[in-house]
Amino acid sequence: MMKRILVGLAGTPYTPVAIQRAVALAAQHQAEVTGVTVIDLSKISQLSGVSSGTDSVGNSRRQRLAITRDHVEQALADFHAACDGAGVKGRIIQESDVPFTKLIDLARYHDVMVFGMRSVFEHDFLCEDPHSLLVRLVAAGVRPMIAVSPKFRFISRVLIAYGGSMESAKAMKRFVQLRLWPEAQLKIMTFNESESEASRLAHDAADYCRAHGYHVEAYQTNTGVPKNLLLAAATLWQADMIVMGNSARSVLLRRVLGDTALDVLQNTEIPLFLCQ
Repeated sequence: MMKRILVGLAGTPYTPVAIQRAVALAAQHQAEVTGVTVIDLSKISQLSGVSSGTDSVGNSRRQRLAITRDHVEQALADFHAACDGAGVKGRIIQESDVPFTKLIDLARYHDVMVFGMRSVFEHDFLCEDPHSLLVRLVAAGVRPMIAVSPKFRFISRVLIAYGGSMESAKAMKRFVQLRLWPEAQLKIMTFNESESEASRLAHDAADYCRAHGYHVEAYQTNTGVPKNLLLAAATLWQADMIVMGNSARSVLLRRVLGDTALDVLQNTEIPLFLCQ
């Protein structure tokens, strides 16, 4: 059961899709939505009047800050309009601390967080390194998270990356138990050096999902390198979402993404369901 959804309002090209995804889920599950700005608008206003270096550099910075402020304010208006249009209860909390601090705090009291895949990269001139921000979200135990793609997708085909670790099992179980898209077709993709073990894992995972009422269209096993196969397989199968574990200590995350976790978030066009 899902009753509270948290959505980051960063004012990036991904924000409209994040809002649409959060509000659509809320309408479907009779839930409420909390929108939180991940940029401190008061700090933007202060910085916009400060010059840095040469006049040209200062003017460029002020222009970017003004654009950011306008985009965040537009996101706030879009959020209100989307909630009102769908008849969904929504509230907005504006960031007034270090970026993402409030987001982490609020995540404790929400069932799922929705954010743009590459939103943390859009405003890195205002905050710390985007990699550390992502690590902070994971290390703080923020879960589950839905990273939305640039375009809104109807979720009808979901690929679950399952390596047999407890972290990947938690991600699969959390996705299934939340029943975000109960009519979606699932595909289990497993990776193991042993083909027989990969097949066993895939079979057991498929049985679990079927026990929860899901249709598992197919399951696929692989003995190759996961990070070289996962996205290609998801694209070939025309998946609308990929489910995977996101713990910093996750065996699956290291095997599937390794040191390229940020590259995946920056480059994939398929939404992600990330869980610890």
